[in-house]
Amino acid sequence: MCGIVGYAGARPALGIVLDGLRRLEYRGYDSAGVAVVCADELLVEKKAGKLANLEKVLAERAATDPGACAASPIGIGDGTTGIGHTRWATHGGPTDRNAHPHLAPDGRVAVIHNGILENFAKLRAELEDDGVQFSSDTDTECAAHLLSAALADLRAAGEPDGPPLLAAAMRAVCQRLEGAFTLLAVDAAVPGAVVGARRNSPLVVGRGDGENYLASDVAAFIEHTREAVELGQDQIVLITADSIEITDFAGLPATGKDFHIDWDSSAAEKGGYDWFMLKEIEEQPQAVADTLLGRLTDSGEIMLDEVRLSDQDLRDVDKIFIVACGTAYHSGLVAKYAIEHWTRIPCEVELASEFRYRDPVLDRSTLIIVISQSGETMDTLMALRHAKEQKARVLAICNTNGSTIPRESDAVLYTHGGPEIAVASTKAFLTQLVACYLIGLHLAQVRGIKFADEVAAVVDQLHQMPGKLRELLDRIEPVRELAREIRSEPTVLFIGRHVGYPVALEGALKLKELAYMHAEGFAAGELKHGPIALIDQGTPVICIVPSPVGRGMLHDKVVSNIQEVRARGARTIVIAEEGDEAVVRYADHLIRVPRTPTLLAPLVTTVPLQVLAAEIAAARGHDVDQPRNLAKSVTVE
Repeated sequence: MCGIVGYAGARPALGIVLDGLRRLEYRGYDSAGVAVVCADELLVEKKAGKLANLEKVLAERAATDPGACAASPIGIGDGTTGIGHTRWATHGGPTDRNAHPHLAPDGRVAVIHNGILENFAKLRAELEDDGVQFSSDTDTECAAHLLSAALADLRAAGEPDGPPLLAAAMRAVCQRLEGAFTLLAVDAAVPGAVVGARRNSPLVVGRGDGENYLASDVAAFIEHTREAVELGQDQIVLITADSIEITDFAGLPATGKDFHIDWDSSAAEKGGYDWFMLKEIEEQPQAVADTLLGRLTDSGEIMLDEVRLSDQDLRDVDKIFIVACGTAYHSGLVAKYAIEHWTRIPCEVELASEFRYRDPVLDRSTLIIVISQSGETMDTLMALRHAKEQKARVLAICNTNGSTIPRESDAVLYTHGGPEIAVASTKAFLTQLVACYLIGLHLAQVRGIKFADEVAAVVDQLHQMPGKLRELLDRIEPVRELAREIRSEPTVLFIGRHVGYPVALEGALKLKELAYMHAEGFAAGELKHGPIALIDQGTPVICIVPSPVGRGMLHDKVVSNIQEVRARGARTIVIAEEGDEAVVRYADHLIRVPRTPTLLAPLVTTVPLQVLAAEIAAARGHDVDQPRNLAKSVTVE
């Protein structure tokens, strides 16, 4: 997600904060900003686009307004307390006005924020009723106004100015916030102090000598200190040049976890992992949780990000096309099973590169769901435009706010998965699955197929997935060992039925992308219609087994398919849920995943295949993050 930096010490803060933001650029972002406490005022600049845009504005300000604070390495701002932010847009597009920091009306309190404030709409309405005017489209600005009001209330009650006042005000604000957030704030009236708060979003303290740091990632301050403090859940931290004070949201003293950073700056960017892809695989529990934030209203209805379609428009839909490429196409294949099951609307899944060339039959009652991680995938964009020409309605699933595909669509659901650096998609795939499930539930509810309590029950199952993913990743080491065993195999085959079939396709794609191996995914029932001829003695066949609960016949069919390939000499690698004992005797290698409802199972069965592909690629000496011949965003058709 976004990058956050805070500094309190004796050196000019502006240069240190900018340097920290520069070290967080690898995370991806679409705007940047800083706030530095200078005497009793704030120096604030923010700009859409890359960090270089912000630095240019700061340099121009230094040249035209040298009296803005005093001289620093880039010309302005000798204040020794500051915060900085690189934003990956969630609420509001990537514009100057939506960039962080966000200010209170008097311009003396600045706030930066990672995550999503789930109850921001309610808070904003309350603040507007009180006469507060907003200058951005963000949820973060609510926190700035609330913090300013909390500070005013404390001062009116006779509390003295100083760092403890800032911490007390932040505690009052956090008790009103719902969702996932990391907040950093400074107050011009409290120089020398930065306050931070953490709930379900990363925040770490850097412990220096006569200076201290706050950041979303140790990469921001690793050049200055290797001593760090990991904050716990629901904690407030107050730093000055000489102190670090931690409390919980109720104000009780708390402690963080001290640790020493023994990585270099390059490894720090990757969180200590050898590859960004491995880091992003580990981030999937949080990415799924972030995608789910704020999606269910108090009345039990699913909420999308931008909807320019009425409920009647959605009731009129009589056919759905899901259009995407590569990994996004596989998420659409999974979605087809869920959407048809929940809505009873016919749903087809199309490769974007083929869609408009086959002259599909579209009209105003057709809903096109386009899926793109970047929002700039040219094949998908051209398919979208063809659909719009045919008067079809378009709903986009995307991870990049303000990109072309969401802008040209009638409705948008952002995945909020955060930047993905590795070319091969991992967390993008899982968050796309979650988004597809939410759209299916939204359609079912609008059309009266499912009641609010039924939707809430499935959403509750989805909310359990981050914990299940964390459990799975914590015991994934046997998969890594298996990868090293089979790294020299010339061919690996994948089979599955129902939602396991798209998972098989995705597993094979990952192996092709990363390890440059011959890998193919099949619907398990199709093996006997030709592909079983590929089986040779010892050929690894990865079998995705559905739950025996609720779909026993489907489970039994896949077990029969495993027996078929094993009888022909295959080395069977079986992915099955905990408690499924029927597969044990047919598995040369058994990978257990947490028990999960059938339609949601791809969220857990895909993860071992991601790890397997990455580890095989690394074992074969390949660049896991930058596979040959591939690009992260495909902007040609």
